[in-house]
Amino acid sequence: MILAGDIGGTKTVLGLFQEDKGHTGCIRQAVFPSKGHKSLEEILEKFLIGEKNLAIQAGCFGVAGAVLEGKCQTTNLPWQLDENHLAQFIQARQVRLLNDLESAAFGMLFLQPEELLPLNPEAQGKRKGNIAVLAAGTGLGEAILFWDGEMHHPSASEGGHTDFAPSNEIEYQLWKWLSGRFPGHVSYERTLSGPGILNVFHFLTETGQHSASPGLIEKLKSPGDASALVAQAALEKSDSAAMATMDLFCSIYGAEAGNLALKCLSSAGVFIGGGIAPKILPILKNGKFLEAFYAKGRFSSLMRSMPISLALNPQAPLIGAANYACRMANKSS
Repeated sequence: MILAGDIGGTKTVLGLFQEDKGHTGCIRQAVFPSKGHKSLEEILEKFLIGEKNLAIQAGCFGVAGAVLEGKCQTTNLPWQLDENHLAQFIQARQVRLLNDLESAAFGMLFLQPEELLPLNPEAQGKRKGNIAVLAAGTGLGEAILFWDGEMHHPSASEGGHTDFAPSNEIEYQLWKWLSGRFPGHVSYERTLSGPGILNVFHFLTETGQHSASPGLIEKLKSPGDASALVAQAALEKSDSAAMATMDLFCSIYGAEAGNLALKCLSSAGVFIGGGIAPKILPILKNGKFLEAFYAKGRFSSLMRSMPISLALNPQAPLIGAANYACRMANKSS
């Protein structure tokens, strides 16, 4: 029996899983609001109530935050997580904390073929090797699936916070505009995220390069997800500033995906996750993303050969945590 979780600032998803003939199946799953609870242990107690005779062999939790030596101070919650304490609390042999994108990346290995949408028509079949993983959503997550010759292992990074590197004149102007608002450091996350979409939109409109339509300006005055409104206007082709915003967003996304692919030599390809990409699929496929991904000089032919897959299942982090816990349990048995 396996206990897995996807721990986010808004919600915590927990699931009990059991392995049967090599397949890790979910027995029971529940969603809890993260805020309002003092700790993960408090949520675990609610989830496990009535399971007095349950013998949990291993647990794994994907957490929004950096995991250092088995401990994590969650990014958007006042929670301190500790692998040893959690193992004692659920009476399991072992518990592992993974960065949330580590668990999502590992989960993508177990998605069904219909849950992975190919994005690179020039990809040259399946190859063994590392896989680069990027996920733009509330922030920009990056991870690596390291291939040891027999299996993949998730490796965390904070690559979304590395320096944004403009590759053409419009991106250089964007960098200058952003550096005035974020002195000292402009990261990729300032462009490749929900808030990043708004940054790009405001740059294009405030510098006079594009004008937003009166209809979109009015919509942006109301409460709600402003970046989603910009993306929707681009999808509807009802606003030139929104369309330019999403084209630039996809171009930078493709460039950074290519950067990570080169840094880890992801010969087995690239996974794209996160909440934004599936919602803007027609724009993601209009050529800007791939053009920037390919544009790596002497390595452009390698980039063209790499498979790129968009993960469509939002439960990849929970699936990854469950399968990682299962791997740990099998090793210790």
